[in-house]
Amino acid sequence: MSTPASDATGSASTWPALLTWRAADVSRMESVRVQLSGRRIKASGRIVGAECTDHPAFSASYDLVTDENGVTRRLSVRTTLASGERHMSLTRSEEGIWMSDNGIDHQRSTFGGALDVDVVFSPFFNALPIRRHDLQAGADDVEVPVVYVNLIDLSIEEATVVYSSASDGIHVLSPRSSSSVTVDEDGFVLEYRGLASRI
Repeated sequence: MSTPASDATGSASTWPALLTWRAADVSRMESVRVQLSGRRIKASGRIVGAECTDHPAFSASYDLVTDENGVTRRLSVRTTLASGERHMSLTRSEEGIWMSDNGIDHQRSTFGGALDVDVVFSPFFNALPIRRHDLQAGADDVEVPVVYVNLIDLSIEEATVVYSSASDGIHVLSPRSSSSVTVDEDGFVLEYRGLASRI
């Protein structure tokens, strides 16, 4: 596994790369191995958090695969809490139908035309719409329908995230917060203010 060399903007110059973020004010970290081929992304990551007011202690792992346009094709997540382990998978067909399976319930939905997943507590997943809409190069406001995944109970819901480019970064309005992010030249988050920074 190669590790990325970083330039002054924090951009990874070699791929695959291992990207790691530390939370701003709680004991939580995310680390993900990312492979790029054009707009296609294959990623395998882990988020670990100590108990705090936002969540119980947990460890979660995920695997993501997109198509050649950067549209999510498959996501699998496994979360471990003191009370036990849960897992779920999401797949999106070429016709735009999402199938979710957590071992007990199966759901089939278009999720409002979502092309992306967004995972609570994760700065990584913001790269999916940012890269596809070239927001790292500056763009108009975009409303992005997403399948929103809660890492703790692995519930999913339809949501909309609004991204808008600005001189100080990219403003993000999500179901949980309003903040801004700075990204490297490849569209991966360097800092998500109030959530996490890349180290």
